Amino acid sequence: MSDDASVKTPPAIDSRTGFTQAVLWGFARAMREGGRSRRIICVDRDFALWPLDRPELHASLTAWLKGAQRQLVLLAASYDDVPRRHPRFVAWRRQFAHAVFPFAAPEDIAAALPTLLLDDEGTMVRLIDAVHWRGRASADERTALPWREQIDAVLQRSEAAFPVQSLGL
Repeated sequence: MSDDASVKTPPAIDSRTGFTQAVLWGFARAMREGGRSRRIICVDRDFALWPLDRPELHASLTAWLKGAQRQLVLLAASYDDVPRRHPRFVAWRRQFAHAVFPFAAPEDIAAALPTLLLDDEGTMVRLIDAVHWRGRASADERTALPWREQIDAVLQRSEAAFPVQSLGL
């Protein structure tokens, strides 16, 4: 998805394009060759603004998820719009149901979910203001650790959601 130089410097989040570039940077940094990251956590109310339908992201995630004990964890308030907004991601995910874990946050927390990407090595992308497209991307373990602990606590209270196949009558 990208070379070593591009995963070292986090992009500025000052526009929608900047947010997209930061999310792709976060994925690339978390999945970089030689990286020890085994888990990528993505948090958002509904993932409407995320670039989840990009074929190059699917290719990188496919290669990364083939590694031992790798997990892509998704936490949202609702996945209702994901099939409509990200149909290629939904189709890709069917092949990786064993490694992609979507969770729904409890109702009392769902409205306050941040827009956040984290990994095990300090990669963090956070959209702070979705109206003005302001946020922060960093590769600092001290900044990411409190967020990772907070999201882990929410995940413990969350339920599995967004099944690969819907059961219908």
